[in-house]
Amino acid sequence: MKKLLALLLALTMVFCFAACGGTEETPENKIIRMSTTTSVNDSGLLAYLLPAFEEATGYTVEVQSAGTGAAIQSAKDGNADLILVHAKASEEEFINEGYGIERIPFMYNYFVVVGPEADAAAIKESENAAAAFAKIAEAEAKFISRGDESGTHKAELKIWGENVPDAETASWYINAGQGMGACLTMASEQGAYCLTDKATFLSNKADLDLEILLAEGEDMKNTYSLIECNPEKLTDLNTEGAKALIEWMTGDEASALIAKYGEEEYGSALFYLLQD
Repeated sequence: MKKLLALLLALTMVFCFAACGGTEETPENKIIRMSTTTSVNDSGLLAYLLPAFEEATGYTVEVQSAGTGAAIQSAKDGNADLILVHAKASEEEFINEGYGIERIPFMYNYFVVVGPEADAAAIKESENAAAAFAKIAEAEAKFISRGDESGTHKAELKIWGENVPDAETASWYINAGQGMGACLTMASEQGAYCLTDKATFLSNKADLDLEILLAEGEDMKNTYSLIECNPEKLTDLNTEGAKALIEWMTGDEASALIAKYGEEEYGSALFYLLQD
């Protein structure tokens, strides 16, 4: 009888130890909600990166993508644990209002101006994007604007400066109110110019009748940042998961993957690490 009790006690301890060990290794809340911009998602970068993170950690990342303005608003509404966006002023406002903890810039690429190969406005030799936009306006050549308060749209408005066209009076300036992929399709169909991040353009180029006409000017650098949402401002956040994802995205494994993304298919990386 004593031997039986001892055996049962030993088995109970084994099961308890196994259960406790499993709890330590498996995150309690396995779902991480990321709100991000369409350019990161449409480029295929997240679909390339996140399986490695999920396999390593046991988390599942649910990605919501929209223009940066909408992505940030979704986080303000409590629908995200962290954001990955590319509009510095809006990011700083998000933090200053108490919704975010810290802005962590970690990678960049470039905006490019794309358009028909014929280049009716002759922008190819422009010194920078502002000069190219001035030529497009002078020629009244069709231009597709995101028009959606996204990071790309805000970058476009900054390039236009005080000379931003009025879509109601300038028929050549088309305010699409769409994501990057949809705007590129419109530009291709209408023989129009468009400002886009290089990664999204290259990942969709096979389906577009467009060429890169102006690339990598200093006024076209496009920096991406991660921001953890603030649990003191928002409720029901997976703070532990958000921290884990940010740590992984800025760590050695993700950095190596980001540095290689696009090299095999396009001959060069689509994103660059800020420390490079």
